[in-house]
Amino acid sequence: MASTKRSEKGTPKLAMKTESDFESCAARLKALADPDRLQIVISLLQGDKSVTSLTDELGMPMDKVSHHLGVLRAANLVQTQKQGKFVIYSLAPEVAAAGASATGTKTIDLGCCQLDLVQLVAPPKKTRAPSRRAPS
Repeated sequence: MASTKRSEKGTPKLAMKTESDFESCAARLKALADPDRLQIVISLLQGDKSVTSLTDELGMPMDKVSHHLGVLRAANLVQTQKQGKFVIYSLAPEVAAAGASATGTKTIDLGCCQLDLVQLVAPPKKTRAPSRRAPS
């Protein structure tokens, strides 16, 4: 397992030494290498949400949001908590940033690296283009 070092800000940093460390880092980066998943992460930076809330906010179909949350969860980027009949998603505590900078940038810590996310407002809902039917 990777050894832990402290950065200037006091947050733990992992020194990647083994193949497993590199694979873990690559898996987290791969999970974020999708525009829809980045939108979900940005939305979760603003607070915990259910699939329904994310679906409404992002304008994505529920099955798509659920799929992407599953990928993020498998990469240990998000966690779940059951509240009644709802599952609430949040960023994993070791990933969530401590706070936003004066410029509005928020940092997520993947252990192997940090990502600065500048856009803290979720993008507008996607609208579906009207279906085009072939002329009869």
